[in-house]
Amino acid sequence: PEISAMFGVQQPPEFHPEGDVFTHTMLALDLMPHPVTITLALGVLLHDVAKPPTFDDSTDRIRFNGHDKLGADMAGDILRRLKYSTEVIVRVQSLIEDHLKFINVPKMKTSTLKRFVRKPHFDEDMQLHYIDCLAGPGTLETYKYVEAKLAEFQREPQKLSPKLPIDGNDLKQLGLQPGPQYKELLSAVEDEILEGRIETRDQALAFVRAQTGLN
Repeated sequence: PEISAMFGVQQPPEFHPEGDVFTHTMLALDLMPHPVTITLALGVLLHDVAKPPTFDDSTDRIRFNGHDKLGADMAGDILRRLKYSTEVIVRVQSLIEDHLKFINVPKMKTSTLKRFVRKPHFDEDMQLHYIDCLAGPGTLETYKYVEAKLAEFQREPQKLSPKLPIDGNDLKQLGLQPGPQYKELLSAVEDEILEGRIETRDQALAFVRAQTGLN
């Protein structure tokens, strides 16, 4: 029933000249590679499953705000009903929840983009985005941008998933009390490394001191 609900749900023609949500989804299914993983196939089928309940034409154009998050939830319900494994469900939900992130990729900080592209099975995210674009406006600028960034990052893989030069023990030795701030500080250190602003242990410790007023 969730698929048939897509029929007749109009989309903004400037972004989806192909027609309604059902037409877009059928075109996307036709564009899948062969062979195709079950997770990508289900991701393509369900990536816009929440457009019918989020349809809103009360502003300047048709919008589907939140259809990525709601779609992931709906896909989970559908796939559990169909008895798919937890592994498949989690991967499909991740594909659907993240499929709109590509819109913001050109504006992402380097650290945010690196975290995005290193997610497990990111190749499927790329394939879904590619299919989504071709089944819609047909523009692949963002896809090509991410492809180029991936090639750039893969030339220095240690900078894509760096080993942190400090840990909780170092924070404790600085006199910081254990708690949620440890995770926040270490995440901030990783951000600085991913941005290329921290390269050494001493720089990481100096950054933490500056962040916590220990200088």
